[in-house]
Amino acid sequence: MPEAQVILQILEGLITVDSDGNSQPGVALSWESTPDFKQWTFHLRHDAKWSDGKPVTSHDFVFAWQRLVDPATASPYASYLTYMQIENAQDIIDDKQKTEALGVKAPDDYTFVLTLSHPIPYLPSMTTHQSVLPLPKHIVEKFGDDWVKVENHVGNGAYKLTKHVINEKIEFVRNPLYWNDKETVIDKATFLAIQNPSTDVQRYRAGEVEITDHALPPEQFPKLKAEMPDQVFTSRTLGTYFYEINNTKAPFNDLRVCKALNLALDRNIITDKVLGQGQMPTYVFTPTYIAEGGAIQRPEYTKLSMKERNQQAVQLLKEAGFSKSNPLKFTILYNTNENHKKVAIAAASIWKNNTGGLVDVKLENQEWKTYIETRHNKQFDIARAGWSADYNQATTFINYFLSNSSNNLAFYKSSVYDQAVNESYQFSEATDRMKAYAKAEAILAADAPIIPIYNYVNPRLVKPYVKGYEGKDPQDIILLRNLYIIKH
Repeated sequence: MPEAQVILQILEGLITVDSDGNSQPGVALSWESTPDFKQWTFHLRHDAKWSDGKPVTSHDFVFAWQRLVDPATASPYASYLTYMQIENAQDIIDDKQKTEALGVKAPDDYTFVLTLSHPIPYLPSMTTHQSVLPLPKHIVEKFGDDWVKVENHVGNGAYKLTKHVINEKIEFVRNPLYWNDKETVIDKATFLAIQNPSTDVQRYRAGEVEITDHALPPEQFPKLKAEMPDQVFTSRTLGTYFYEINNTKAPFNDLRVCKALNLALDRNIITDKVLGQGQMPTYVFTPTYIAEGGAIQRPEYTKLSMKERNQQAVQLLKEAGFSKSNPLKFTILYNTNENHKKVAIAAASIWKNNTGGLVDVKLENQEWKTYIETRHNKQFDIARAGWSADYNQATTFINYFLSNSSNNLAFYKSSVYDQAVNESYQFSEATDRMKAYAKAEAILAADAPIIPIYNYVNPRLVKPYVKGYEGKDPQDIILLRNLYIIKH
């Protein structure tokens, strides 16, 4: 998510959002679909310009979307166009067709047409995502991968990139060529790379930071809330914190082991005692409060008392061959962060206590880049993971565990799950889709390839003189152009 916050300042897609997360016209002024929702046409505004003065055209979108699925790009978000059901997207990713076969066309400079393989009535909301923003074709072709360097970068967002010091800061200035620049107020802004939430709070208190990142130290949270209640925002977001199990590795290819770990983890201790900021325990991957997620049911075992769940977990572990003298041993991998460490320490202790010593857990932390590589290379037992919605609709979660998904780092593969998800794309009625999502989520819970833990809230501090942030966007996207500073 942090990279999305940067990208969305300097690039703007077909549709954007207001401070409450509602869709608003971006580069597209208007759009419509055929009655079967399988073709969408976007009409682009003529006053959208790149920061070098060249017009933003439909050809820039065609170029960007073709580049996204091109195997040569190797984008981790290539699957997004498959989720959008863009015609031939998966075949191109699999190198079975050329990028030109992608179902995107530019009949003229200001018309962008999408052809889908299945109906998607909610498609416009999917176009706000950072992976489907336009790219300045003339700049990318000139500089190649170096187009993202500050000295070469050209964008179409409300801000321009002026400085990037790796692991330290990114600086922006207002883009006077942005089509809606007259509504922008803040002239300059800096994003700081602060990994430690305690440091973030210290710098906020010292007046060096106006808005903190979306993580506050749990042990400081009650004091902060008491001291500065009008500066603490805890917005419930469309996100799930979970442990992904390496399903390719023994003993995690034994369903009894995965079920036992789900049964014996007391999520309430983590949400109430360890974090205590309003996070809600969850036993399913998809937040049930997301659009079209309301039919999803919690697994049957959640009706049992914790004592009964622990008894079942012990029984399953014993059946799988584990005992006090031969406990289930594994390592939890997490990216370096105080809060992830606290959750991992708690989870390790809960599992050990609730199984009477049948589970023995070690912890390992890695810096972000290494942690991502380790997961991609399947060199882990269980890893901390989190997923935040790319758009407000259930498929942003449901698609994650498809066998061919580039996001699926639990390496879970189930043709039954795939079929349930694919069925949902046959329906134009929301109630039918909701039943399909509930079915898919039930299959996921039964197969237990992950351990869902809680749904996110994003606690952050915002100075009282910063206005335009209400904490109401369920995706918690902060666009600088929506903010302003009052006299203080």
